[in-house]
Amino acid sequence: MIERIVILTLVRGGVYAVLASGMTFIFGVGGMLNLAYTAFVMLTGYGMYYFTKELGWGNIPSIGVSVVGVVLLSVLIYRFFIDKVRQHGEVILLMTVGFAMIFQEAILVIFGSYYRSTTYLVPGATKILGVSVPNQYLLILGVTVALFVILRLVLTKTKVGIALGATASDAEVATLVGINVARTMQLSMGIAACMAAVAGVLVSSIWTISPFMWVDPLGTILVIIILGGLGSIKGSLIGAFIVALVEVATQLMVPAGVYLSTPFVMIILIIVLVVRPGGLFGLVFEEERL
Repeated sequence: MIERIVILTLVRGGVYAVLASGMTFIFGVGGMLNLAYTAFVMLTGYGMYYFTKELGWGNIPSIGVSVVGVVLLSVLIYRFFIDKVRQHGEVILLMTVGFAMIFQEAILVIFGSYYRSTTYLVPGATKILGVSVPNQYLLILGVTVALFVILRLVLTKTKVGIALGATASDAEVATLVGINVARTMQLSMGIAACMAAVAGVLVSSIWTISPFMWVDPLGTILVIIILGGLGSIKGSLIGAFIVALVEVATQLMVPAGVYLSTPFVMIILIIVLVVRPGGLFGLVFEEERL
């Protein structure tokens, strides 16, 4: 039982971590919450389904077209819509929810309301601690680790990272030292969308693909980034695994745990916010992010 809890927590936590870190990244740089974020996961999932199942493409070209298409769509949405209202957080919330619902209805029109699925990117399974773990789950863990290493290197070792950090700290000062804040924000949106698209590729074979699959993860991701601290990538990583552990342990160990996992997660969130109102690694009285 313990081994199964650990393995399932790592897998679920890895998916949550990729999703939460992308949304946290956007908030850290621009101070805005993109509620259409998990809708990009849905679009990638349908892209994988269409290209592999309907057109018969291989996994590699399907992944490439799906990820690039979602990133381009995200950048265009920011460039022509969100950038116009970047100073108004409430408007961005409403606008991004609107886009998510547009995507949902478009998928319903094109694919219908039927549930879809794709095959594992990596077939087979590996025995770990006596538990048979699908290789797809191991792929998810590996990609999660790789994404966080790459993101950390980009933020700390490159000029792009310096520009992102400066914009996150103070956009006005960043402008004064010659950083193109609008372009930097657009880049951050593209990076975050890429993370959502990668998550979509990974989960398209283990989650059921449907026009409404963006709704439940959105609530979970919001809980994670609040628990970890708004704007803290480290907090989103740790918060993702805490939430995953609570969900998995509740579902496997508590009668009717499927229905109780969400209340237990909310209890943990409330306790943390009572002790630390800014979340585990959030900053309550400072404007610094990332």
